[in-house]
Amino acid sequence: MPLCASCGHNNRLGAKFCEECAAPLAAGGPQREQRKTVTVVFCDVTGSTELGESTDPEALRALLARYFERMKGIVESHGGTVEKFIGDAVMAVFGVPVAHEDDALRACRAAAEMRDAFSELSLAGRIGVNTGEVVTGTEERLATGDAVNVAARLEQAAKPGEVLVGAETLGLVSAVIEVGEQRRLELKGKSEPVAAYSLVAVREVGERSHTSRFVGREREVE
Repeated sequence: MPLCASCGHNNRLGAKFCEECAAPLAAGGPQREQRKTVTVVFCDVTGSTELGESTDPEALRALLARYFERMKGIVESHGGTVEKFIGDAVMAVFGVPVAHEDDALRACRAAAEMRDAFSELSLAGRIGVNTGEVVTGTEERLATGDAVNVAARLEQAAKPGEVLVGAETLGLVSAVIEVGEQRRLELKGKSEPVAAYSLVAVREVGERSHTSRFVGREREVE
């Protein structure tokens, strides 16, 4: 069924416009490839080898099943989509298929909650968050591009219990998150060091309020 890139609604076959939001759909049903700015979250369990050696296989499988279910639930509760599980790693994308103006903030909130969930599950883990332009709409993957690779490298460079945030993400959410000092990381595949910041906390954001008066347009204001 054709998936709307604007609102994520599944439409009937043959529909040319989204039945929910009226946005034009790609001809032939499948969503066409397009460039979009998204925020990618990579999450991984640390010490999994040691855990496998010290845990009964059935108990380990049950633990990892709870881990995947918990992380997927967190991602989806913040409006993201889990693209795939890779071993004991989770890759999530915020901005596909539905984009929000605060996808970077949603990703940071999810990452902070995922970090807390590790201790609840008696596991240790690390997380990388990065924002950038990717290609979306391919049948096999939600997002492809350098932004995805950097998010994975940030996760690998993070310490157990740490969330590393890329500079592009920080630029979008700097007013509402607290981070540590900048770290310059030598990442595989990158010719120049990459800036990263350890996520300390995500502050609550209150509702927007108008501090200036509206002049004229009485009918619209009413």
